[in-house]
Amino acid sequence: MTLKTSAIVLATISGLAGASLVEAQAADAVRIRGTVAAFAGSTLTVKTREGATDAIALADGWKISGVAKAEAGDIKQGDFLGIASVSKADGGSGALEVVIFPAALKGTGEGDRPWDLEPNSRMTNGTVADVTEIAGRTVTLTYDNGQKKQIAIPQTTPVVTFAPATPADLQPGAVVFVNAERGSDGTLTAGRVVVGNNGVVPPM
Repeated sequence: MTLKTSAIVLATISGLAGASLVEAQAADAVRIRGTVAAFAGSTLTVKTREGATDAIALADGWKISGVAKAEAGDIKQGDFLGIASVSKADGGSGALEVVIFPAALKGTGEGDRPWDLEPNSRMTNGTVADVTEIAGRTVTLTYDNGQKKQIAIPQTTPVVTFAPATPADLQPGAVVFVNAERGSDGTLTAGRVVVGNNGVVPPM
């Protein structure tokens, strides 16, 4: 086997290993929705919407965000949104919730992927290319090198943006949303918590 051939084989194996690692990491992602049962030290205990109680280890330097109410009318061309949606019976997609990202977080999680807010829901993070007014608002999001998705936003859809929060907001009963990772030993870890404060809860 020549040196060049060896290098190609090694690169191929490395690429496959990297892809497998990404798939494994994606498979271990856990989205936790519920209310705070307890918060002590670096451990957040959540009573989930499914009725379980999960203890989450918060990583060093973990971050916390709150949510503030926004309006569909606030959305404009160039904004970066995260929208959970489901397919409509008449075609297209209808929003279940909308997050308007601050400019500093533009590009976060860009793409379209399965979501678990409701059965068969998807999450699309992208830049607003167009906004139309048809019985509510309809936005066209662009993501991943020009892919597009049109999503209708009914007037009853929760629309929020991120807001300041502190660990003191993690009081028992506070509504939280956590993107966590489950380790091979079953341990849950997370680097960010989104908490409801000032009367607004995370809709995602």
